[in-house]
Amino acid sequence: MQKLSLQYHLKIQPGDVGRYVLLPGDPGRCEQIASHFDDAHQVVQNREFNIWTGKLAGEKVSVCSTGIGGPSAAIAMEELHNVGADTFIRVGTCGGIDLSVLPDDLVIATGAVRFEHTSLEYAPIEFPAVPDFDLTAALREAAEELKYPYHMGVVQCKDSFYGQHIPKRMPVADELLSKWEAWKKLGVKASEMESAALFVIAAALDCRCAACLHVVWNQEREAAGFAMPPVGSTASAIKTSVEAMKKIIEKDKK
Repeated sequence: MQKLSLQYHLKIQPGDVGRYVLLPGDPGRCEQIASHFDDAHQVVQNREFNIWTGKLAGEKVSVCSTGIGGPSAAIAMEELHNVGADTFIRVGTCGGIDLSVLPDDLVIATGAVRFEHTSLEYAPIEFPAVPDFDLTAALREAAEELKYPYHMGVVQCKDSFYGQHIPKRMPVADELLSKWEAWKKLGVKASEMESAALFVIAAALDCRCAACLHVVWNQEREAAGFAMPPVGSTASAIKTSVEAMKKIIEKDKK
């Protein structure tokens, strides 16, 4: 590829971001996350990528939105890694699948179903999409300390939001519905769109990545007629992820 002074999509260069980066999907969530940093400032916003940098526990950290889905998340991780980032926590939303998962709970991913296609350009399908153990343990510890309800388990990742929510309309309805039943029988906790790609790309880049997800709904609970508590904000996932990143920073200093 042509050498550029700035990364092509993110418009950043070495020194603009820290090695520790939080990755929400929504650009509108970045300022809220950056409010937990010391000396936070916006670096740049281009396309779906909104980037802020500040400090946590005395170390430079950043937040960069990825947009929706694996392709743009892959671009974000690749270009952040190009300028020195190597530790990532996805801070996102998800929809519950397992009946025990309530709206407003957290899901901390222990693995991801690769029902998406971005990761296939990095690793064969037999390679598992799994997060970094230490980052995942830090997320669990933070959720425990903050007393947020959480679940640990596998999440399913897909490329089509509407393929999940109106599968019967799709020409491939039989495949979508049968796979969904498989995820349910296998105890998959929730569905989202980025973690599988990020976990596999992190492995390819020799980086660390984990995911903390805020549950916004559970269509299986709704279909079963179960109670659906009102949904709050993503503040719990943000706070958990920020505290987990602090723990990793302190661990790295030792």
